[in-house]
Amino acid sequence: MIDNINWYPGHMKKTRELIKENLKTVDVVVEIVDSRIPVSSRNPVIDELISGKRRIIVLGKADLADASETSKWKERLSAADGVVRAMDLNLQSGENINRLLRALEEEEEKRNAERSVKRPLRIMIVGVPNVGKSSLINRLTGRRSAMTGDKPGVTRGKQWLTLKNGMQLLDTPGILWPKFEDPDVGLNLAFCGSIRDEILGVQDLGFELIRVLGESYPDLLKERYKLDEISDQPIENMDNIALKRGFIMSGKRIDYERTGRTVLDEFRGGKIGRITLERL
Repeated sequence: MIDNINWYPGHMKKTRELIKENLKTVDVVVEIVDSRIPVSSRNPVIDELISGKRRIIVLGKADLADASETSKWKERLSAADGVVRAMDLNLQSGENINRLLRALEEEEEKRNAERSVKRPLRIMIVGVPNVGKSSLINRLTGRRSAMTGDKPGVTRGKQWLTLKNGMQLLDTPGILWPKFEDPDVGLNLAFCGSIRDEILGVQDLGFELIRVLGESYPDLLKERYKLDEISDQPIENMDNIALKRGFIMSGKRIDYERTGRTVLDEFRGGKIGRITLERL
């Protein structure tokens, strides 16, 4: 097991200050989480910062997660304090994005009904790195307004954007917290690409992912890598995956780096199957 992860670069501290400074100017916070890790991808710092603000939770990357588990998580998160509603979205296809737009329009109507001064709704988008904030913004605006990428830390500064319906949206960089007390939280974030692979190392991270998948989704692991069986020893499964894919170096040594990278990439791309690492 990888020890506790400490990961808090300077721009994370600046993002925390940015959120705090701009929170008073917004009406609704849209918090986006990863459907595969709905707990680990919810930053407790964000809970603290936006306490008292109305919040909509978007379960992003729903196309990569176990649909039955996502349905359960929607119900659970909808009941959380301060949450207006929770919904799952496929940000790659844009499927169901109109549900979020309708929810925001309802919030705008409610806000203006309660105030003498009418104005467009102001929204803040928050979440951990690489959770899909930029993809969500591009879907809401209907254009490539925000940079996207499969590496954490693509968004660096705040961006105010105007939606086609006149609403104003504030994008913020992804924010993590200083230390993950539960090592599983750090691993889950690393598996899903919210922490740079270099922090833990591809070989070790790939090994840990094979361990988790061998315990939680053995049939999917077996099918994807054409394994004869799943061992209760993760290193044996990693060796067998390497052998099946031909990841062998000179001297018949197994290329653990390439094996780890392959499993990570194929998990993140949904090629192993629809997987939820945190299940109810």
